[in-house]
Amino acid sequence: MRTDPDQLRFLIGFTYVPGIGRVKLSLLQSYFGDLERAWMASMDELQSAGLDTKAARSLVATRNGISLDDELRKLEKLNVKPVSADDPLFPPRLREVYDCPILIYVRGALLREDECAVAVVGTRHPSVYGRQAAEEITKELAQNRVTIVSGLAAGIDAVAHRAALDVGGRTVAVTGCGLDMVYPAGHVTLARRIMEDGALVSEFPVGTRPKAEHFPQRNRIISGMSLGVLVVEAGEESGALLTAHRALEQNRDVFAIPGSIFSPLSAGTNYLIQQGAKLIRNCEDILEELNLNMVPHQLEMRDLVNPTDTEAQVLMHLTKEATHIDALCRISGLPTPTVTSTLAMLELKGLAKQVGGMNYILN
Repeated sequence: MRTDPDQLRFLIGFTYVPGIGRVKLSLLQSYFGDLERAWMASMDELQSAGLDTKAARSLVATRNGISLDDELRKLEKLNVKPVSADDPLFPPRLREVYDCPILIYVRGALLREDECAVAVVGTRHPSVYGRQAAEEITKELAQNRVTIVSGLAAGIDAVAHRAALDVGGRTVAVTGCGLDMVYPAGHVTLARRIMEDGALVSEFPVGTRPKAEHFPQRNRIISGMSLGVLVVEAGEESGALLTAHRALEQNRDVFAIPGSIFSPLSAGTNYLIQQGAKLIRNCEDILEELNLNMVPHQLEMRDLVNPTDTEAQVLMHLTKEATHIDALCRISGLPTPTVTSTLAMLELKGLAKQVGGMNYILN
């Protein structure tokens, strides 16, 4: 159920409280029944609900220091939209990760087509080779209607965002600060372009300044929103490697551009390949690996034909685990010819995929 507006304002309040994330918020919701009671609870009540003393004090201090009405006015003035995890606008893949943020803030617009996204990350100090590889592959991905997700950082991130925009594609930048500021400051113009043809996203409330510890936290959102992560160039201690590791934890594909064994900038990417990341030579390698070759056609079909009741009924019984067509007929109660034709249409729309032997999965 989607969070109602009255509850949303308190959810926004909790994003300001250090030390309270999804787990502790769920604890509070279970104990108090709603977010307002949890927000207004006393120290004793918060500790009875299961919060440790430090988290309880943090909540009380934050509550006493801000006005939720003022925060809502700030968001409206900045055109920042708070999107809770149960909102249809919330990225569905991000909702699947175990440490999904309780809420994200958005400037610009997230669209349904952004579900088909690939993250492009890398060093802040790329070589000419790295820039060229990132630019060419990103442009081709964007031209195939794949949304490019990155972190608005200097270097490969900025190259990827600009490359997508230059060919009329969509891109999403996940930041490590509140959306009332841009970091680095030199990317103000780029951030404006991204808002016009994509979105700026952050889990940090407005007023939050960039801190070193925010960026590893941000990385899980970059990978969580994406089907896979492409690492272009990265040293042995690059933050891009952290994004790759989060992608693996989230069961996402990891891709890497190979580089010279003599280049420190390729040490991280070559290591990823050695550990099993997919070696990428061109855009086609990514499209094939993620089964995205038909993306433009599938998006066109989704736009032209709304899901029918029968399609919705079959989709209800599809998961990431293979299900045989006979089982789909049995559990849906639909005749075999109907299920067969419906699955064919769902494949055209990119919503279902046959994996052999008349077995189907949710795509």
